[in-house]
Amino acid sequence: MQPAPRVPLAVLDAGAFLRWAALARSSFASARAEIDALNVFPVPDGDTGTNLYLTLDAALDATRSALAGLGFGGLADLAAMCRETSRAMLLTARGNSGVILSQLFRGMAEHVHVSGSGTLDAAGLADALHRADEHAWKAVTDPRMGTILSVSRATALAAKAAAGGVGATLGSVVRAAVDAAREALAATPDQLPVLARAGVVDAGGAGYVLLLEALHRVVSGEDGEAESDPFHRRAGWTRVEAFHEGHPSSATERPTRAPVTGSEGEDHHEPAGPAYEVMYLLSDTDSERVAVLRQRLAGMGDSLLVVGGEDTWNVHVHVDDPGAAIEAGVEAGRPHRISVTHFGDQIAHAGQHPSDPDAPAVVACAPGPGLAEVFRAAGAQVLTSGPGDRASAGRILDAIRATGARTVIVLPNDGDTRLAAATAAAVAAESGIAATVIDSTTAVHGIAALAVLDPAEDVANTRSAMTAAVAATRHGAVSVASKEADTPVGVCRPGDVLGFIEGAIAVIGHGLPAVAAEVALALLADGGELLTLVSGSDAPDDLAGHVAEVARARHPHLEVSVIEGGQPLYPLLVGVE
Repeated sequence: MQPAPRVPLAVLDAGAFLRWAALARSSFASARAEIDALNVFPVPDGDTGTNLYLTLDAALDATRSALAGLGFGGLADLAAMCRETSRAMLLTARGNSGVILSQLFRGMAEHVHVSGSGTLDAAGLADALHRADEHAWKAVTDPRMGTILSVSRATALAAKAAAGGVGATLGSVVRAAVDAAREALAATPDQLPVLARAGVVDAGGAGYVLLLEALHRVVSGEDGEAESDPFHRRAGWTRVEAFHEGHPSSATERPTRAPVTGSEGEDHHEPAGPAYEVMYLLSDTDSERVAVLRQRLAGMGDSLLVVGGEDTWNVHVHVDDPGAAIEAGVEAGRPHRISVTHFGDQIAHAGQHPSDPDAPAVVACAPGPGLAEVFRAAGAQVLTSGPGDRASAGRILDAIRATGARTVIVLPNDGDTRLAAATAAAVAAESGIAATVIDSTTAVHGIAALAVLDPAEDVANTRSAMTAAVAATRHGAVSVASKEADTPVGVCRPGDVLGFIEGAIAVIGHGLPAVAAEVALALLADGGELLTLVSGSDAPDDLAGHVAEVARARHPHLEVSVIEGGQPLYPLLVGVE
């Protein structure tokens, strides 16, 4: 006997929400390798799909446990389901994509809470997607089109438009959202040149499309059935035909070297900045006043983070006028647990209290066992974190708490772990721990920062010294291409050796020693006193030695430090201070 066909849903209730989350988790699990492969670099260090899957997988387990602890033996209501999923995802978030996903779910949870409805109809879902999109954009310091954010924005606008139409249904709104998301995803290579060169769509945006497709299957009553042609849909995720022989940037025409100064994609770190870090919890407020506060603080300084919901928010900002930042909080609600830290070099208590119990502890992420030992020897609490296994916000928070210190400095040492670290620091503030995240985007930044760690100094001096050390460190790396791809210096093919400078591919060659030496010399072109070479797990025994010899021949007074880091994928990391 055939089971009765499921009918389309008129509203999204708690049961449908749970089926959606479970189906999205299955979609992430089956597509994680494909999403990971949507990497702008031809090195297999992209793990967006893995991060999305692990974020949602852990959040669902935590949600079930939390609801059971609250006495929901059966199915909770939609508000409780959304609230607990959002809370869980805040801590299970891995990588920048996982953090943004958590903000999308947070926006939906807030709408359900504010509306007081036990279900979401067509208009309610559109409003929830709109609020989710707002939170996703606010989570990123420098939001850009051509990312998951542009997919989220297109989705929210399409859902709103569909919900306002005559005869709108939950199904028609979701269908419009899916169509808009797919179209926005296909447009991402036209919005970000780095995606166009790599011949891929944005990986986070692809994950968001899968999330919405799972929702459509639940709302349409087809959640037990697979997509009719998933590979046809995913075929548009890459543009491999652009890299065949005859491409305008074929290997015979490409330059072998790109300029390494003045590039538009280069990160410019300025050692100077706002003089104070201000953190506080904000209560007795609402989302409208928080929005005004966020806008005011954004005009005062940088490193702004405002996270939370309902009646409690964590506020973090770097400013020159801490009084104005606190006053803005007073006007928005009730600030408490206020913490103000002076970052300037000339502070009143410099050098005092060498055994101060408030001396900062350090948490450092390490992609390899050798680097982990180096960081531990320098006095840091170490977390293993690297491609495919990046530390979640919850793991970073646990490490912060495990230090037992009241002030903690976090070194993510990876650009895709910064948002998770910032989230952990904000949550740590709830228990009275003042955690500061240093903008270290690579392991050599972490090495430079820990080299200036002085246990006798207070957090202001330590943070200032670490920030200056990171800003003064130019970085590079070498790896081997795993796939054919377009790059700023032309097409690379599997087996080509790639030289990275400040995160961008700048050299394509055919031997690790030659490319590594070229990277090191390029970093030294503007001067430098210390060359740090970190050997990876698959580095030839003489690689670091060869680079050191070449560098010293050109710069006789150069100091060289060689570290057996054990990191995967990158046989050599290079730092110049």
